[in-house]
Amino acid sequence: MSGCTGQQSALIPRGEDAAVQSTLFFVMLVGAVVLWLMLNGLFFYLTRVRPGAVPQRLANGMIIIGGLVVPAVLIGALLAWGLSILPDQQRSGDGLTIRVTGEQWWWRVEYWPEGAEAPIVSANEIRMPVGERVEFALGAKRVIHSFWIPALGGKMDMFPGRDTRVSLKATEPGVYRGQCAEFCGASHAWMAFAAEAMPPADFAAWLDHEASAAVAPSTPDAVAGAEIFAREGCGACHTVRGTDHIGQVGPDLTHVGARHTLGAGRLGATLEDFAAWISHTDELKPEVEMPAYGHLPEEEHRLLAAYLKGLQ
Repeated sequence: MSGCTGQQSALIPRGEDAAVQSTLFFVMLVGAVVLWLMLNGLFFYLTRVRPGAVPQRLANGMIIIGGLVVPAVLIGALLAWGLSILPDQQRSGDGLTIRVTGEQWWWRVEYWPEGAEAPIVSANEIRMPVGERVEFALGAKRVIHSFWIPALGGKMDMFPGRDTRVSLKATEPGVYRGQCAEFCGASHAWMAFAAEAMPPADFAAWLDHEASAAVAPSTPDAVAGAEIFAREGCGACHTVRGTDHIGQVGPDLTHVGARHTLGAGRLGATLEDFAAWISHTDELKPEVEMPAYGHLPEEEHRLLAAYLKGLQ
């Protein structure tokens, strides 16, 4: 029952699409319970209350009505209703498109506001305005993934070389948990993301800030960490906008310090979490492409963490 509550529960809808799917689930559940009670009630009646031979005509009628007519009517009605709500799950967005690409094992996220000529790039979390339908353009690298935010809507598979689309509309502000719902390799269980639904004004301010260059390090520890970041060649894989680091292999780190999680949901986002990720990457996320920097002194782990956490 622990799956019925929390940030990743499909039974506590916080989106328009999830609410429809939740209603569909409970209608099917109630219908299944009623049918179960009727069938077992009839079985109990005929075997315990009134045992004995059943007239052939009555037996034939029970088979035809209970085994054919009633299931056909109920399943047909459920199918018609399910098909009637399906178009609502495929509606276009209100203007904002978010392109999400499933990597191994993290999420490349690109925000495309209406009319934009270039995306605003982020990684490993989704932010969206409450009350507006957002369209997600989904793709994948190398293997199949599946994009799912249970509290907001249904899942959609992501294929290499092919785009799929889904739209979601959050109805309540909050931070929810998304997850890859298709087994994609050794670190599949650690391929998650935070999805934050924000009031429209707050989202607009966040998106403007997300488009800006990285904040320059302002403390001695962060400055020293930036030097280590450059010395170790981290910019060959990661982008930090506003600097010479323009790598495209790994996640964009321009504002990594302001994210809810680290390593696609593997850790939190504290200084200790950053230091642990840098030094034990391969242990925390098996077969991840980023090498661990365990060869660095512990002090340098702390300085690197200070620099990365400062990228707000």
